[in-house]
Amino acid sequence: MGFIYLTSDTAREQVSLLKKQAKKRRDNLRCYHHIGMKAENIGRALGIGLRVAGRMAGQKLMGEAQGAGAAAAGGAAAGQVQQKEQAGQTAAVAEAGGQAAGQTEARTKGQVAGRTAKGVARGVGGFLRPFRRVGGILWLEVTGAFFFLFVLFFAQALWRMRESWAQVDNRPKILVMAALMAAFLYLSVSSFWRARRR
Repeated sequence: MGFIYLTSDTAREQVSLLKKQAKKRRDNLRCYHHIGMKAENIGRALGIGLRVAGRMAGQKLMGEAQGAGAAAAGGAAAGQVQQKEQAGQTAAVAEAGGQAAGQTEARTKGQVAGRTAKGVARGVGGFLRPFRRVGGILWLEVTGAFFFLFVLFFAQALWRMRESWAQVDNRPKILVMAALMAAFLYLSVSSFWRARRR
């Protein structure tokens, strides 16, 4: 609340003024920067909370899947014993029940493997995301340099043919070379421009 300095105003007026100011400050506390929490701390708290919640959900799913697999295996085994005692059936029936429990276990393992693969793919994608930007810039610069090689080739050919402009037969060739040089110059400059804008 702060220090109260007694002035010519009465102490009651000063206390009521301080209470009003404190209430205004409380009403303005809407965002994290008003309550003194940094953005990094919010992200860290949310990230930890999400990881804990994900871990708890994963453990719950695994517990349910393991419990269902054990119950299915136990139920199949109990049913097999009763069937053998009551009807005296063959061992083929027992194997079929064991296969059903094995299929449930295999399905559970497959689901876990699928989730793991998705998690690894997400992690690798997050790791490679900064390199994708740099790789895109590098690709644009390499293509710009490649297009500029064509510009140099056509410029050299135009320089050699500059004296033959007077001949009417060579004018279409010169104009085509000039148009191709302009097109490749545009492609080269635009590649470097796009790389710089990234």
